[in-house]
Amino acid sequence: MPLPEAQAHLILVSDILAAVVFAVSGALVASRKRLDVVGFMWLAVLTGVGGGTVRDLLLDVPVFWMVAPHHVIACLVTAVVVHFTAHLVESRYKLLLWFDALGLALVTVAGTAKGLNAGTGPLVAVAMGVVTGTVGGIVRDLVGNEPSVILRREIYVTASALGAAVYVLLTGLALPELAAGAAGILATFTVRGLAITFNWSFPAYRPRPGRSLEEIEKIGR
Repeated sequence: MPLPEAQAHLILVSDILAAVVFAVSGALVASRKRLDVVGFMWLAVLTGVGGGTVRDLLLDVPVFWMVAPHHVIACLVTAVVVHFTAHLVESRYKLLLWFDALGLALVTVAGTAKGLNAGTGPLVAVAMGVVTGTVGGIVRDLVGNEPSVILRREIYVTASALGAAVYVLLTGLALPELAAGAAGILATFTVRGLAITFNWSFPAYRPRPGRSLEEIEKIGR
């Protein structure tokens, strides 16, 4: 069914902005690896449209950048710009984290909105937001041989899930699409930003010594 104008505008703007922001993060990884301009383009495109591509395949809808290639074009232009300007940044890794946080917030809401429009339930829509927000970064880190964002102890997926849930909740309460989207973006970016600033993380699993043979035998008696 056709999208409401406000929702269509939200998804389009969020997708393009997020593609550019994630493309910057991908290009910054390329700069850290000292790749050529083609390597910059490759990582920028993979990061910029990776999450949305997986989302659309899961929803069984036309892949957004194949319908309108301006997302890919924006990623390519961004890659070239970063290729010639990355050396001006003092700490590229810190900048990478903040651009990734902004991209995460934008695509989370865009992916959640697209999931809702495809007729999914709230839980699946939240999952689509998380997939859209995290897959691009996972692919970027895998190809760039960086520690994966999904395996680090930092709060990342949780921030995406929270922002998606905020968007679903507020749209369910009949809040205007743009206001709900802004709230979802703010929630994701705030939680992720605080995690970056204060090194927030959930407690990690701590291995425990296994039971001795004597203890196992006692339990079995």
